[in-house]
Amino acid sequence: MTEHLPVQDPDATPGRTVHRPVLFHEVLDALSPEQGGVYLDGTLGGGGHSLAIADRVGPKGLVISIDRDAAALDRVEARLARDSAPNRGVVRMAQSNYADFPAVLEMLGIDKVNGFLLDLGLSSDQLADPTRGFSFNADGDLDLRFDATEGEPAWQLLARRSADEIAGIIFRYGEERFSRRIAREIVRRRAEEPIRRASQLAEICRKVIPAPAGRDRQRIDPATRTFQALRIAVNDELGSLERFLRQAPDRLLPGGKIAIISFHSLEDRIVKTAFRDTPELEVLTRKPIEAGQTEQQENPRARSAKLRVARRIP
Repeated sequence: MTEHLPVQDPDATPGRTVHRPVLFHEVLDALSPEQGGVYLDGTLGGGGHSLAIADRVGPKGLVISIDRDAAALDRVEARLARDSAPNRGVVRMAQSNYADFPAVLEMLGIDKVNGFLLDLGLSSDQLADPTRGFSFNADGDLDLRFDATEGEPAWQLLARRSADEIAGIIFRYGEERFSRRIAREIVRRRAEEPIRRASQLAEICRKVIPAPAGRDRQRIDPATRTFQALRIAVNDELGSLERFLRQAPDRLLPGGKIAIISFHSLEDRIVKTAFRDTPELEVLTRKPIEAGQTEQQENPRARSAKLRVARRIP
C-alpha cells in the first residue's frame, strides 16, 4: 500500500482521463453523501465518482480513494492540481487493493465510514493504454494486471498452465463455451513460439471460435470473454470482492451505505448474495439499477452495468 501525496506540478503526469463514470447520478442518489461525511471509493479509476462525492461532503468531509493502478492515482492527482474547488472535501489517495481497505483506514486513523463505493472491472483509461494488454485490438504485452508489481502477468499464466487448467479459467471466469478449443490452440501455439502479446491471443480466439450462422451476428469480439477471464484470474478479482464484502459491513456507521457497480453475472451474483445474507445489511435495491437508454448510447460501457445498494442497520 502506497500513499500518494498531492501532485505539485500538473504537467508531471502526462495525459488526462478518458474514463467516464457509469451511473453517475444514480450513485450519488444512492449514497446521498452527507456534509462532513467520510466515504471510501475503492476503485478510483478516472476520479469522477470520488470528486463528485468530495464536492458534496464539503470542506469538513473526507473521501478516501483507492486504486491498485498507480497510473490512475497519478492522473487524478494531476486533475486535482488543475481543477481545484474551494468547497470540495479532502481527497486522500492510496495505492492498494480495495479488499485491503482496513489497512488504509488504520493508516488514516479512521474506524468507520459513512459509505463505500466500488465500480468494478476495467476502466477506459486502462483499455486505452496499448502497452498493458487490456485491449485485444492493440499489440501490447499480455499483462492484464491492475498493479504491475503484484502477481504474474497473463502471458506467464498461459505459459505454465496445462490445457485443462487454462480451459477451466476461461470457462469459469469468462463463461466461454469454446474454452477447451481455445485452450488446446493456446498450448499448440506456445510449443511453436511464446504467446506474449495481446494480439496473439486475440488471433487465436478469433480463429477457433466459429462465426455465428444465419442472421445471428457476433455481438462481441470472440476474444472478449477470454480476456475477461484471464484478467479476473491474474488480479483475483472475485476473491477481492468477497474479502471486501466480508469486512465492509463492520466498518460502516449506522445508516451507512455500500454501493457496488458490477459488469458481469459473476460479480453481480456475489454482491447480491452477500447483501442478502449479511444480517447487518438492509438491501435497498430489490433489482439492480441499470443505465438508461441515453447513457447506454453515450457510454457503451454502461450497457452491462448493474448497481446494487445496501444500508447498515443501526
